[in-house]
Amino acid sequence: MTFSICVHESYEDEDGTTQDRFGVAVTTRLPAVGTLCPFVSENGAIATQSLVNVDLGREGIAYLDDGLAVDDALPALLAADDGAPQRQLHGVDDESTFVFSGDDCSPWYGHLAGDRYTVAGNLLTGESVIEAVAETYEEQRDEDRSLAERLIDALAAGHAEGGDKREDLEIQSAALQVADTADYAFFPSYNDLRVDASDRPVADLRETYDLAVEGYEELMDRYAAAYEADSLEESAT
Repeated sequence: MTFSICVHESYEDEDGTTQDRFGVAVTTRLPAVGTLCPFVSENGAIATQSLVNVDLGREGIAYLDDGLAVDDALPALLAADDGAPQRQLHGVDDESTFVFSGDDCSPWYGHLAGDRYTVAGNLLTGESVIEAVAETYEEQRDEDRSLAERLIDALAAGHAEGGDKREDLEIQSAALQVADTADYAFFPSYNDLRVDASDRPVADLRETYDLAVEGYEELMDRYAAAYEADSLEESAT
């Protein structure tokens, strides 16, 4: 009932230091997918879907934060999960990827793994949905735009290919989360967004992103010095 993408990227910050960022984006024809499927930290990104088991995401990220590789952590969790044949689970860390679709997932279902990213979906109109997500992400990977914005483009490409096939379900949702090893005076709010109930979730997610970027820039213009100093006395009036 969902399709999603997990991504790892390395980049150089303004000081020339190598940083890592991780992202998840997901959409489905049910409300509030952001409460169930995406999990991210500065050590990796995981999506759990189909018959969702949120513990796979929560415990998976905890394992990554403890230093376990994603292709060790997620198989171990699935091995202890009696419902594994009904799950889809995929993710990335800074060195590896993992993706799984149980045999009892609802068709069309499937997954793919690329260079530092994974895509999976179920109850889709066809394989072209996840292929479009992957192709769009790969085409835009080197563009000088935020990962969050590019993840929305990847979701939009999958949606344009048909996405979730249950057209009778009008209340839909979408979400994205991005985490990064860089230090911020104030974490970019546009890196953690949800549209919980909409009949146009990906379009609404894009509009929410644009407004969040605008609001973040206004916040930093006014309060950047205050956050740096951890004192309201430094805030602009």
